[in-house]
Amino acid sequence: MTLDHGSADIIQLAWARHLGLADRTFGDALSSHERIVHVDDAAASVQFIRLFGASALVGPAWAIEAAADIPDEDLAQHVTLMTLARDHGGHGLGATALFFADDLPLKQPGKELTVSRAHRDVVELESRCPPDDVNEVGLADMTHHFTVIHDDEGRHVPIASAGYAEWEGLLAQLGVLVEPDRRRQGLGSLAASIASHEALASGLTLQWRAEVSNTGSLAIARSLGLVAGGIHTTVLLGDSASKK
Repeated sequence: MTLDHGSADIIQLAWARHLGLADRTFGDALSSHERIVHVDDAAASVQFIRLFGASALVGPAWAIEAAADIPDEDLAQHVTLMTLARDHGGHGLGATALFFADDLPLKQPGKELTVSRAHRDVVELESRCPPDDVNEVGLADMTHHFTVIHDDEGRHVPIASAGYAEWEGLLAQLGVLVEPDRRRQGLGSLAASIASHEALASGLTLQWRAEVSNTGSLAIARSLGLVAGGIHTTVLLGDSASKK
């Protein structure tokens, strides 16, 4: 799949607003070939993003100064930001790969499915999944859910779910959760496809964020046909990590 140029502009606009930058910041950076830097001495984190060839660093003045001579390729590494923030109580959130789409082929199930939009089914599914997975996806906090239901001798059992939340009013942030015993059967990709097409029909551009070490999440993004657009690396400062 390819991404329309206008969709890339929308994505950059959403991220500019998320980072507290002017709307045209990423477009201007592509023209100047210079890293965007934004000093925020009240920031609770240091963030670096590489997005469609443009890069930005947001954080306190000491972080901007310390990173001045460090190449983008190194700043994208979580260990680099951790080293910069070591004397400022740095706690890592990690590095996430960013994927996007403005159109996707629809995945057809091999058999008839029951799909629920009820929040209670998401909560039940989360109760049967590892807490780390639940916290990373944050599915129950999303506003739209699509849960695949298995009929177990008349019992209504949620086995996989995907959802999305509107992000900066422009993007649909996607998330997927699958019951551990049902993984690697294509259920995550199927649920994600359903959620993706609902989001696209609402006029949103799709965004998928995957921890760079999460091979399962990366595999779903690629199987859906999303386009890799960059990387986002974050380190929390001081006591901010305990508040997340």
